Amino acid sequence: MDESFAAGIPPIPDGTLIRRMEMDIVEVTAERASGSMPVEGNRQVYGLLHGGASAALAETLGSLAAMAHAAPDGIAVGVDLSITHHKAVTDGRVTGVATALHRGRTVASYAIDITDDSGARVSTARLTCAIRPKPTA
Repeated sequence: MDESFAAGIPPIPDGTLIRRMEMDIVEVTAERASGSMPVEGNRQVYGLLHGGASAALAETLGSLAAMAHAAPDGIAVGVDLSITHHKAVTDGRVTGVATALHRGRTVASYAIDITDDSGARVSTARLTCAIRPKPTA
């Protein structure tokens, strides 16, 4: 496994969407990734959690797991994201868990469940990533 995944969570640089949305990444393996983010600061104009924010959390978690799967010789790039929003959230935090559906040589797919503080399902997503060779410097 790539040394950046040695501790289970790769370094997250400043200036990324992960940092801007205040996502907290808890676990990253090729099989599963989890993390959370606050609703505050990620709302749309009606005061609800923005659907795009949920999508960003889902894609982040699925992509990190796919990166762990691709390491050390490959990279993962998202090619398809589908998300369904089930329930509105106005405060607290939402937590996402990405679970591998398929981890192949060229494609990896993940199901991502996002829940609120009470454990109620907020959104369900599916992410497919292409696995490509790591570019040479």
